[in-house]
Amino acid sequence: MDVTRIDQIAIAVHDLDDALEFYERAFGLTPEYRERVDSDGVEEAMLNVGGVYIQLLQATRDDSPIARYLAKNGPGLHHLGFGVDSVSGALEHLRDEGVALIDEAPRPGGGGHTVAFVHPKGTGGVLVELVEDPGESDANGH
Repeated sequence: MDVTRIDQIAIAVHDLDDALEFYERAFGLTPEYRERVDSDGVEEAMLNVGGVYIQLLQATRDDSPIARYLAKNGPGLHHLGFGVDSVSGALEHLRDEGVALIDEAPRPGGGGHTVAFVHPKGTGGVLVELVEDPGESDANGH
């Protein structure tokens, strides 16, 4: 498995509008795009900083992972996203290495990406998201 880039640094926030106003005022950052990802129970905004995204995440459901994270930890850093050529290939490699996974198979993410999460207990306490750009893998997922 080859990590091709740091794709995103995700930050959980209580109020996406307030966070966007702050990031624009304080750092001059504006969202490249904003969308609701109903399957994950979030609304996200992606701020491009030199090719790495700051992903701001607001819960849209009380039972979403972001809502649970915010209830337990408050706002702050949530996960690190690594770009990979093939999420299915990366999962296969990590499984072979005995790394604990949250997602056993790739699934749709925001922005048309394919994603999967790696459990923090297998990464030294860091929640890691594997991110494959739209159209990256071949028909076999590699």
